[in-house]
Amino acid sequence: MIKALMRIVRWTGPYKKRLILGCVCSFFMTWATAAPVMLAAWLLARVAEDARGIHELDPSWVWWSLLTLIACIGLRFILTYGKNRLQESIGYEVAPEDRIKIGNVLMRVPLGYFDEVKTGDILATATTELGILELQGMKMVDAVINGYINLAAVVAFLFILEPMAGFAALTGTVVSCLALTAVNRVSKRLTPRAHAETEQLAGDIVEYVRGLGTAKSYGHGGAAMRPILATIRRLKEARIAIEFGFTPRNLVHLVAFKLASVGVVASAVWGYANGGIELWMLLALCAFSFTVFSGVERVNDSAHMLGDLDDIMNRIDAIENAPYIDSAGRDVPLTEHGIELRGVSFSYGRESGAKALSDVSCDIPEKTTCAIVGPSGSGKTTIANLMMRFWDVDEGSVLVGGHDVRELTCDSLLRNFSAVFQNVYLFNDTIENNIRFGRPGATHEEVVEAAKVANADCFIRECTDGYGTNIGDRGVKLSGGQRQRLSIARAVLKNPDILILDEATSALDTESEKLVQDALNNLLKGRTSVVIAHRLSTIHNADLIVVVDHGRIAERGTHNELMARNGIYAKLIEMQSFD
Repeated sequence: MIKALMRIVRWTGPYKKRLILGCVCSFFMTWATAAPVMLAAWLLARVAEDARGIHELDPSWVWWSLLTLIACIGLRFILTYGKNRLQESIGYEVAPEDRIKIGNVLMRVPLGYFDEVKTGDILATATTELGILELQGMKMVDAVINGYINLAAVVAFLFILEPMAGFAALTGTVVSCLALTAVNRVSKRLTPRAHAETEQLAGDIVEYVRGLGTAKSYGHGGAAMRPILATIRRLKEARIAIEFGFTPRNLVHLVAFKLASVGVVASAVWGYANGGIELWMLLALCAFSFTVFSGVERVNDSAHMLGDLDDIMNRIDAIENAPYIDSAGRDVPLTEHGIELRGVSFSYGRESGAKALSDVSCDIPEKTTCAIVGPSGSGKTTIANLMMRFWDVDEGSVLVGGHDVRELTCDSLLRNFSAVFQNVYLFNDTIENNIRFGRPGATHEEVVEAAKVANADCFIRECTDGYGTNIGDRGVKLSGGQRQRLSIARAVLKNPDILILDEATSALDTESEKLVQDALNNLLKGRTSVVIAHRLSTIHNADLIVVVDHGRIAERGTHNELMARNGIYAKLIEMQSFD
């Protein structure tokens, strides 16, 4: 429990001082609450003594007591306000920084990381689980630290007033600590399963939403819900197991303090009866007996929650400490932009032994266009991904501008690239902001010019709000061809030294394809370009055509050279002409 508590304190980082000051305010706030009880007990004792004729009650004591009570209430208000100002917002300040850090980490991990870690796991950790930490973390620190610090102070005070009462309180505290340690141990053992099911549920829901259209088209909408329902059932069972696991131990914790309270009262009565303590002490101890442990009694929830939070922090650390693909890279400005592959071999699943590329070598001089063609699954897109260092090669090397890409950070490498992929991703934002993503500082006029080059300006002006039209999640309000033209406009606006086109015209109709292809032909001039094409009619004028088959380069040359060779390329051309 202490270990989890200290992890939360370390998690607050630069806000640690505020957290400690908040705990100090909370400590004195507790005593500002206890002081009126002590004062009331003392005043009642004076009244009783006055009634018995032992001591005459001075009326001024009543007024001074009233003023002291008001002062205690005011002090309690000030300390409560100070604690809340210092502590309550810390979780909300640290969690956003963690989410940004997670986002930055995910930008720099190899794409293989997402084969090992499910999207649902990342989603649940960055949202639901981190949300629990930001909501509950500070409350748990305050509850445990102040609960036990105050209890230690009270137990010491009880030993001064009546040693037997102090001993009763100490015994109850020890038994409580043992019970809470058991609660925390059970929580740490059972919580990981509940978190795993929470993450699985997030992944199942994402998968359900993505595949709902397909499921409905086959009339299996209900069947698509089965994985979600199964995960919900498992999550319910995991959470119930946690509750049943710590309930018996929680009862031991509560009973220990109730018995300790009885022990404090009995000790106080015994001490008064034997003349060991005064009347006001007896009244004070009786008043305190069933409230002195109230702060610590609530720690039972904290013990369970701390196990929960400890597992959440393990999951956050696992993401934040994921190895960067460019951890050894340097920020190197490239003065040349040719691309060379030297004996490159690569596999997506190394344990399977199946290679996506085998001993691939290719030289793409600066400011030339290289087209990569071949059957589906031959390794065309893999080559482009290795050029942009989405993955690292297993063997060989990829050089850009004479530098091995492993020497560079991803940022310094990719600032030279623009890519238009077959599967276009657009943001839930305006058309203009989606295009401006290519160059955030671009003016409206530059955005419009890029849209014209991509043959997108005409349909944009027909939209309700023109360039200010929101296109919805992943551009759902646009057709496939319109989305692809926006992606092309984004690449045009960046004006890169190296351009990657991965089936960039695949979603366009015949008329739009011709217009966009003309624009792309102009865009390709004067820069290093790699064009992955299925429609071979679009790459006849490429400076170099590389034919990839089964992960190897089968042919290379110009269009005329490859046609004369009458090999794989010529057969692909013949098949498309027949189609």
